[in-house]
Amino acid sequence: MYLATTGRPDAPPSPPGVRRRVPGTVLALGTVSLVTDVSSEMVTAVLPLYLVLGLGLSPLQFGLLDGLSTGATALVRLLGGVTADRGGRHKTVGGAGYALSALSRLGLLLAGGSTGWIAGAIGADRLGKGVRTAPRDALITLHSPPEDLGRAFGTHRAMDTTGALLGPLAAFGLLWVTADAYDAVFAVSFCVGAFGVLLWLLFVPGRTPVAPVPARGHLTEPARGPHAMKTHGPHAVNARGGLLAGLRSPGYRRIVLCAALLGAATIGDSFLYLLLQRRLAFDATWFPFLPLGAAAVFLLLAVPAGRLADRLGRRRPLLYGHGALFLAYALLLTPLPDLAVLLGVLALLGVFYAATDGVLMALTGPYLTEGRQAGGLALVQTAQALARLGSAVAFGALWTATGPETALAAALIALAAAVCCSARLLPRGVAAASARAEARAAGAPEHAEAGAPSEPSEPAKPSRTSEPSGLSAPPERTD
Repeated sequence: MYLATTGRPDAPPSPPGVRRRVPGTVLALGTVSLVTDVSSEMVTAVLPLYLVLGLGLSPLQFGLLDGLSTGATALVRLLGGVTADRGGRHKTVGGAGYALSALSRLGLLLAGGSTGWIAGAIGADRLGKGVRTAPRDALITLHSPPEDLGRAFGTHRAMDTTGALLGPLAAFGLLWVTADAYDAVFAVSFCVGAFGVLLWLLFVPGRTPVAPVPARGHLTEPARGPHAMKTHGPHAVNARGGLLAGLRSPGYRRIVLCAALLGAATIGDSFLYLLLQRRLAFDATWFPFLPLGAAAVFLLLAVPAGRLADRLGRRRPLLYGHGALFLAYALLLTPLPDLAVLLGVLALLGVFYAATDGVLMALTGPYLTEGRQAGGLALVQTAQALARLGSAVAFGALWTATGPETALAAALIALAAAVCCSARLLPRGVAAASARAEARAAGAPEHAEAGAPSEPSEPAKPSRTSEPSGLSAPPERTD
């Protein structure tokens, strides 16, 4: 076990009250995500219309294509994360994922009307997304101070969502100009995606060096300079174990469990949009624009939500975000005017994503050591994605059997139960975890009960005259 700081180890901490800049690497990653999301959302926005109206696929066939590709994305996240962690190949693995997604647009161009080739192209796009997500988020964690992880992820997600807003607008603008020429959308999407890959290659830092882990019982002098060893706070998981070794940490194990619990109670955006369309009975041509409302709110709140999480702790915003989702479900069952329901559901959905998407990664980051960031984040993302996939299947089956109102009421009960359980399970403090980690590193006996919840303690003030020890554990905020 070893402990040190995140970000630049040789940089002094910023004075209180001084506003720190977002790291350049985070801005570079955000720019790549913005460009790539323009490319991917151009296709995502028109694909249902292209497949169902253009090629005549049934909704069941489209649902199967989408469900299979989503499942593949969830599973391949682990592969991408573990591969990126081996030797610090975050840039190589992430770049491969971006390139695969860009090439999938060419697959759609060449597929013609072949359902099999279209399925392969959609699968390649989702596989690329799954491969790149964990390495990208690991790079954000590696290049951001631990106390600013919420703001770093919030900034990235805001830039990513900007692309999600621009993509559908660009796609429908192209369809209007070219008289519904879907091939033009796919061609432009490929060019934009290729530009995103070029930005990745030029501006994202390369190989991340991994320092050797000191032997048990030995404290080493902390490294200095840009290649210093970096981990993520007093809860860090032993980097010598495999992917599942991180589950030995009680805090990390609880986060994985809560991500799965909350994911299992989330029914998915498409169902919410279908319920809105069913209640408001608006023309189907406006359906693709519904996600833009939620994305706009997400864009506005992502950075403030990240800053708030850094200031108050990341646990509460995660729970409050799911509370916003609960209110969105409940609005659909109320007799309020249709316009109020429409605006309320889209706004609450945006609040949900702003308070949970990047915040969950920021909450997980301090529990991961150097060499295990991508795999550790991927495990959380996979648990959440697979749970959401199962939830979507269950909600669809319940809707078919009993009707949408009963299914939505069941989702409300499930979400309330998941939030209550997560409020008890999510880690609250760091004092005991820090003591256990230091005891293991020094070879001393542990006195704290393993897995016991710890209460936050006041961080000790650093001494200006003391020599640096082999452990450098920065003050962490309570989550």
